[in-house]
Amino acid sequence: MLSDAVLTQILAQLQALQVSQQTMQAKIDALTPPGKTPTTPLEPKAVLPPSTPTRTSASGTPSSPPPATSSSAATSVPGKPLTDKEREKLLYPGRVNLTTYPDQHGIVPHPIAWGAADPTERGPIVCSRLPSSIKHRNALGAHAGSYSIYRALSIAMGALDPTHKPNYDLTTPPLDIPFNPTWADPTKIVAFDPWGHLAPQVFKREIEELGLDIRPSIAVTKAHLKMSELDDAARKGDLKVDGAIVLRSQPLRNVDGTPSDAEPGVEVNVGKAAVEPVWYLPGVAERFGISESLLRRALFEDTGGMYPELITRPDIKVFLPPIGGLTVYIFGNPAFMSDESKELTVRVHDECNGSDVFGSDICTCKPYLTYAIEECIRGAQNGGVGVVVYFRKEGRALGEVTKYLVYNLRKRGGDSADKYFKSTEIIAGVKDMRFQALMPDVLHWLGIKKIDNMVSMSDMKYDAIVKSGIPIRKRYDIPDHLIPPDSRVEIDAKIAAGYFSSTKHLTEADLVKTVGRTWEETEH
Repeated sequence: MLSDAVLTQILAQLQALQVSQQTMQAKIDALTPPGKTPTTPLEPKAVLPPSTPTRTSASGTPSSPPPATSSSAATSVPGKPLTDKEREKLLYPGRVNLTTYPDQHGIVPHPIAWGAADPTERGPIVCSRLPSSIKHRNALGAHAGSYSIYRALSIAMGALDPTHKPNYDLTTPPLDIPFNPTWADPTKIVAFDPWGHLAPQVFKREIEELGLDIRPSIAVTKAHLKMSELDDAARKGDLKVDGAIVLRSQPLRNVDGTPSDAEPGVEVNVGKAAVEPVWYLPGVAERFGISESLLRRALFEDTGGMYPELITRPDIKVFLPPIGGLTVYIFGNPAFMSDESKELTVRVHDECNGSDVFGSDICTCKPYLTYAIEECIRGAQNGGVGVVVYFRKEGRALGEVTKYLVYNLRKRGGDSADKYFKSTEIIAGVKDMRFQALMPDVLHWLGIKKIDNMVSMSDMKYDAIVKSGIPIRKRYDIPDHLIPPDSRVEIDAKIAAGYFSSTKHLTEADLVKTVGRTWEETEH
């Protein structure tokens, strides 16, 4: 009699063959001219309808699906391309698996010990539902956060082979983010995988020998930063061209291709890292001072029940949430970030698309960001290092739709500083959902032990960083001359609410005097 392990292996191989068959069909479809059909269409074997939910036994454990029969097979008619229903059955040959349970037959999560200093002992993050990995998953969710939806669409349309295996041979980091002791402290990093940029290398055996689908959740690269604000700063002499950090840009060209006499400006040599969120649920819950069960229930209920296994798989402690991540920009020598003898300048910035990209003047986000970049550059040129961390937390993590609704309320209701936070609370029910408790993790990952210059006025960011064990020696606010007139409402309201200011002290009574412009003043 065959053992359960052998049966599980055979089942996984059969599932892999079915997916491979679908892939071959997709390739044939792609080679077939419009209006034509393949001369030798692949005929799918007997499969179970994907619309049939997994049955559950009286004990609550999903029962094994019945054997496939020819009556449930999707068949191709010669001369006709596969229908969407037929492709669906080839892509997803089994019953719809709504959830799994810890004691379910064949479920053997790959061991993971969050906070282990050795990557082999820590174990890889495995969240793939491919046949080779689905029984060994030790993480819920999907890689790429909210972008995983686009992957799903690509697979559904036949543009992406679901079994595509990336080749990471030439993707190793061009600059070193080495192991730091904080990686081995399960209380310091709980919001992403500190081994994420090294996954293809440190988990090579698990990928090649065990066939697990393991993907990096961090990518490290180098680039040149080009911004018109930096061109202006160099032109005024506020930034110097040193040929190492700040470089002179290549000469511009005219429309006809001839060299232009226009000033080309400058560009900045940076290292950068993109980080996807990977949550260690016990650590995240502890960071927010709530129970893990409450955290799981809230995540399940308020994502519309998107991830049932948050409830049914308490043994899986890692979750890849469908949210945006962060980007780190490093100015100067990355090795200096963990060197306490070097001066470190830091800006932690939360995304503001309207200001950062399009220059909206209702807030100080873009001028504060560019000012911080200049400060980081100057610090690096003076022998230190600068770090800007850019979080995807649009509109204080409320999103752009909510933010724009608040703008409408402010402009129609009298845009004064005393109503600034109240306007947000009327729409969103809360004035801020960024909750900076998870923010310091990236600083610990980089090996930062102290911050000499913190370019931020936020009391929440300051408190979170200091509470995490990183002292801040100096912080300073945005210079008055960089504050757009219409953003004075925002900045004064924040100062009165407790944000740092080295020059200005405001009370609630002062805020009624700070008023923003109305729409009528800007209409044409």
